[in-house]
Amino acid sequence: MTNKTVSDARIPVVASRRQFVLGTAAFMACAALPFPVFAAPTAAQQIADHFSSVKTMMGEFVQFGPRGEQTGGKFFIERPGKLRFNYEKPSPMRVISDGKNVVIGNMKLKTWDLYPLNKTPLSLLLSERIDLGNQMVRDVKQEADLTTIVLGDRTIFGDSTITLMFDPKTFELRQWTITDMQKKDTSVMIFNVQNGVNLDPSVFEIPYAEVHGQKRGG
Repeated sequence: MTNKTVSDARIPVVASRRQFVLGTAAFMACAALPFPVFAAPTAAQQIADHFSSVKTMMGEFVQFGPRGEQTGGKFFIERPGKLRFNYEKPSPMRVISDGKNVVIGNMKLKTWDLYPLNKTPLSLLLSERIDLGNQMVRDVKQEADLTTIVLGDRTIFGDSTITLMFDPKTFELRQWTITDMQKKDTSVMIFNVQNGVNLDPSVFEIPYAEVHGQKRGG
């Protein structure tokens, strides 16, 4: 079992555990000046508030990795903090967040990597409310067919960011992209989304006995 603090975890990704974990040898918290606070347009905050108000959602996804690899599957989200990605075969990967930790499991190799949720950019996606008036906002762009919100916390995630892309008319989330410290992108497009669904709590259960019981280096 590996318990790590990560700034550039590209979660979720597909090809290997190494892709999931670090694009650099270790996490270095950047002791730099905070980014300026953006004066978020009212319309953008309304979109963020609408997204935050959706407490549960499920659907399908297609993911594009930094080397062009592509896979898909089903996702489940319960706010705050809970997420699950079930990848289609032949990918053996699972990603589960229970509100405290995120695990990335290889079901074929029976291996797991464990991360504190609050040390990954996913915590911004899954937060109770996205406040565009605070210093986590790197940028807000409003176009006719897309509203883009870039979030990051340099003191926690280094130069990693998560970019959320919304339909400005329906306020629906279309895609998110996690950019790691090496400026590599992993993008997730979602579709066939259902909001306000009842999700069994077991969907977000992390198998801690397996995570802690696995062999070192396995």
